[in-house]
Amino acid sequence: MATVDILRWLHILAMVYWLGGEWGVFQTAYKVTDPKLPFDERMRHMDTAFRIDILARTGIISLLPLGLHMGYIWGVQPLGGMWLVGMWIVYAAWLTLTYAAYFSRGKPISPLLYKIEDWTRYLLIPTLILTGLSSLLGYGPFEAGEGQKWFSAKVMTFGSLLIIGVILRYVMHEWPQLFQILAAGPNEEAEAKLAKSIRLARTVAYIYWVGIATVAFFGAVKPF
Repeated sequence: MATVDILRWLHILAMVYWLGGEWGVFQTAYKVTDPKLPFDERMRHMDTAFRIDILARTGIISLLPLGLHMGYIWGVQPLGGMWLVGMWIVYAAWLTLTYAAYFSRGKPISPLLYKIEDWTRYLLIPTLILTGLSSLLGYGPFEAGEGQKWFSAKVMTFGSLLIIGVILRYVMHEWPQLFQILAAGPNEEAEAKLAKSIRLARTVAYIYWVGIATVAFFGAVKPF
């Protein structure tokens, strides 16, 4: 019981960092993309956005192993033992990669690390969605009997939300490149790209928050 309580506490913290971090980046983005502000001020806001975003990404990455570990304790996720140990090792490597990419910003190796990190999501998204759907249809691997379907639905929803996360990451990946252009002086084309990308980000962000709230609802209420 103590183990699951600690995991639940960490899971709540991870969810808070995810939701709060995304809101912080959303608000800071208004300043980053405001052409009326001086260039140096926009750069400071961009640095703030990346500092907030790393907490959100930490939360997202942490939610998966925490949820799967609790699922094993609750009996809805059948893979335990060495599989859980391997899962936590993979999590540690993933988190290390994420922070390595963050701290290497502006260095030659940064694009490669970010590309590798992006690929973790390209592999994870279909795995989570298909695994959740397969379990809901009764094919496993998760238990989906009476009162257990919420777990598979949560996994599938979480995987779907990572798609939106990839879109938002694409927007933030563009910022350093566009600001390198703006550092040389005003550039209407770069400003237009910033405006277009932030319009897309703001649109999907609302869907993101609803989805995050849905994931939290499934975990807290366990409605079916």
